[in-house]
Amino acid sequence: MSLIEGFTLDVPQVQLDDLRNRLERTRWADEEPVSGWEQGVPSERLRALANYWRTDYDWRKCEALLNGLGQFRTRIDGIDIHFLHIRSPEPDAIPLLLTHGWPGSVLEFRNVVGPLTDPCAHGGEASDAFHLVIPSLPGYGLSGKPPTTGWGVERIAKAWAELIRRLGYDRYVAQGGDWGSLVTMCLAVDAPAELAAVHFNMLSIVPPDLPETLAPEEQVALDSMRQFSEVESAYARLQATKPQTIGFALADSPIGQAAWIYEKLQRWSDCDGVPESVFSPDEMLDNITLYWLTNSGASSARLYWESMHGFRPRHVKLPLGYSHFPREIIWPARAWAERYFDNIIHWENVEKGGHFAAWEQPSIFVREIRDCFRTIRG
Repeated sequence: MSLIEGFTLDVPQVQLDDLRNRLERTRWADEEPVSGWEQGVPSERLRALANYWRTDYDWRKCEALLNGLGQFRTRIDGIDIHFLHIRSPEPDAIPLLLTHGWPGSVLEFRNVVGPLTDPCAHGGEASDAFHLVIPSLPGYGLSGKPPTTGWGVERIAKAWAELIRRLGYDRYVAQGGDWGSLVTMCLAVDAPAELAAVHFNMLSIVPPDLPETLAPEEQVALDSMRQFSEVESAYARLQATKPQTIGFALADSPIGQAAWIYEKLQRWSDCDGVPESVFSPDEMLDNITLYWLTNSGASSARLYWESMHGFRPRHVKLPLGYSHFPREIIWPARAWAERYFDNIIHWENVEKGGHFAAWEQPSIFVREIRDCFRTIRG
């Protein structure tokens, strides 16, 4: 067996039939006594999404998309790692490692693959080209599920460094948001010889000693973290403490899995409260269905149990860039960042977008990646 093998996805039809049957037999919760999203996903909105899922959604289109991009698997540290590997037609392209988070997947990057790998066909220059390596986190999607504890962000970062070496790249850059941000941060701290620079669309930074008087930017950053901790973090606390308990519900109910993800798409995206204004029903259901078919509810939640401690400042000497999308759930202050990052090469507040940056605003995301890494190309 070779170290890296091609992978073709072909979900047995019996699994798709089972999904449809479960959707048809849904026992719905009673109607919420409030309007809007105040208590979570409104019944009417979830029923509409579920009806489309049951009657019109076609998983095979997503399957064909993934197979067309180029899927591979390799075994690292006892775990099968699934990844997309898309090479640019440009000979001088630099490899770019993209890492997703929760409740996302490699599908978050579907609309940036073309512009990043073939910039000449998408309004860019040949010198902006990247080869893309997009792995699925362990326990997520088509990667294996860790059978033991210990697979936190630090171990994943080491697996990613090994993946890049196996692909034969001697120089690359890395990018991440959400858990991808923490994995990429750990990579930057480890600083493998091949890693040239990193970029983030989410940074969680709180200095250990806050001044008595905060600058306006610092107060906004602190307020955003308090809002997340006090209002938005219930899901994270549950997954960080009792991932197996919520995992049973997510494994048995496609509606439960859909609601668990759909709410975050609404809360964390720059969508004016209407996720369908940013994500098509097919795009949302592609991601939800990938979680369902791979039974990733519990295994993805376990990363919170492993690594919630990972959201802490780390010292990075490598060149580092950050792009702030205005509806990101946590805002960093540059003054805090400068205490931990020695070489900030890019720091930009962009005009639109939220937590799912590449998915929501692919053209802005591509622009930021190009601008950030342009300065370190050899």
